[in-house]
Amino acid sequence: MYAQESFTDEEYSILSHFFTNTDRPVFAIVNLPEIVKGAMFARYSRTHKSLRRLFLDEFYEQPDLGIESIANTASQMNDWKVSVARQRAEELYQRVFVQYGDDSVAQLGGAHLACEQVSAILAKVIERGRLAAYLEQSTRYIYFDEKLRGEDGYERYRYHVPPEVEKGPLAERYYDTMDRLFESYSFVVHELTNYFQKRFPKKPRESRGAYGRATRARACDTARGLLPAATTSNIGVFATGQAYETMLMRLNASPLGEARNYSEMMLKELRKVIFGFLTRVDGKNRGVAWSGYFERIANDMNAIAREFDRPEEKHEFDIERDEVKLLEWDDDAEVRIAAAAMYPYSQRSEDDLLAISAGMKASDRRDVIATYVGDRTNRRHKPGRGMERVYYRFDVLSDFGSFRDLQRHRMMTIDWQRLTPRHGYATPPEIEDAGKSVSLRWCEAMGDMKTLYEEVSSAHGEDVAQYVVPFGFRIRYNIQMNARQAFHMLELRTGESGHSDYRRICLKMHDLIRHQAKHRAIADAMSYVDNKDYGLGRLSAERRQTDSEQLGFDLL
Repeated sequence: MYAQESFTDEEYSILSHFFTNTDRPVFAIVNLPEIVKGAMFARYSRTHKSLRRLFLDEFYEQPDLGIESIANTASQMNDWKVSVARQRAEELYQRVFVQYGDDSVAQLGGAHLACEQVSAILAKVIERGRLAAYLEQSTRYIYFDEKLRGEDGYERYRYHVPPEVEKGPLAERYYDTMDRLFESYSFVVHELTNYFQKRFPKKPRESRGAYGRATRARACDTARGLLPAATTSNIGVFATGQAYETMLMRLNASPLGEARNYSEMMLKELRKVIFGFLTRVDGKNRGVAWSGYFERIANDMNAIAREFDRPEEKHEFDIERDEVKLLEWDDDAEVRIAAAAMYPYSQRSEDDLLAISAGMKASDRRDVIATYVGDRTNRRHKPGRGMERVYYRFDVLSDFGSFRDLQRHRMMTIDWQRLTPRHGYATPPEIEDAGKSVSLRWCEAMGDMKTLYEEVSSAHGEDVAQYVVPFGFRIRYNIQMNARQAFHMLELRTGESGHSDYRRICLKMHDLIRHQAKHRAIADAMSYVDNKDYGLGRLSAERRQTDSEQLGFDLL
């Protein structure tokens, strides 16, 4: 089911000291300094390599990191002593847990876990939890047409085959259609690379490396709409025991076989490093009951929704009007924020401050807000928690690729519907500009996947059918965020390096805050929202990276 990487005997010996297994797609990292783990995960997102191969190629023999000496020490340690030490630590944890009886104890220990060959559908299930750190392999920095060798020795494109489909009557149809889709992606992404190099010729003083990475990133950004939700990538996770416990129970409640299989693998590896924190995941009265609770609610809510949601009905929508809608906001936002801004500096109650703020002239309130925002010299200078006093709720209908990026702002309240072809797909203008052969392959591929979706949905249901839907198809989701969160997301995601699709969505959000909600003081304070039009948006960032490499400061 999963591709298996081969290593030499010497490499297996080295890897055994730092990873909980050497042959499965889920494994934890052990015996490494925290800074090395973080650096590895940072590099992980921009390479096609597996984490173990990346470790061997780029980290193990770095003398400054001292990893070889760690391996030598570990090889000399007595296995029995290691086992006893681990057992004693687990016993101590259990005593503390029983004594205090508090779930928060499970927040005090964590683990780095590598999750490889994860579908885009499963990635969103894994990344749903707020209190964890995730780093996912990007569709921007590598071409996704490189094949992986499976356990059967057969080389296959980077897509997941759901166990439901693999054992069903559509298996061969699924393989054939997915292979054609990835062949189309390969053709389109390489044609687009040539197109962008012609459209934006390299300037004499530009680094060849930075220019090449920038044009490739722009081509990958444009072509990613063809990648199906079954596309696999690697995810690095760092989380506490409590966060993992909740994640695993959520995976166990999923209707997807991939999620349940992955939960089993994750639990096995995590118990090798933080066993005591995860004793309740498969307990009948704890984890099993909790997963059952989630599952029952999902089944009951699906039954209710089906009464009102008829796929055969045609829903007309205007993408310009319906792509982003502002549903709710606070009418008296400036009054609330001015009061909240003064609160930590005052000794008055919030009721008193609200009354004072409401009695101010509008210009005086705006002066309070401007003082609270201060002189921001970069987008990382953000006003304090007073900006969390007001909220905005948006309903968004965008391509799945943009949703994947915006969902990463998981501290917001964000929820989403199933991925289907029902809302149509977006075609970047560059697809048409690149030539008839490119646009033809794009449209034919989208049509083929819509047909396959209907077949898989009929045979295995709507949840499993999501895997075949390309990123270019639209998905509906809502986002509720306070003004402080809006500062972070809208300024970050409209930056020069941002994907054109989610830049457009965030610019619309900013415009709605200013004009529909009429929160001009708040909108004006978001001074790093960027509405400029950029050609090779990644070029500046790639130049900076090249400069740092030349200075020897490249930490990746």
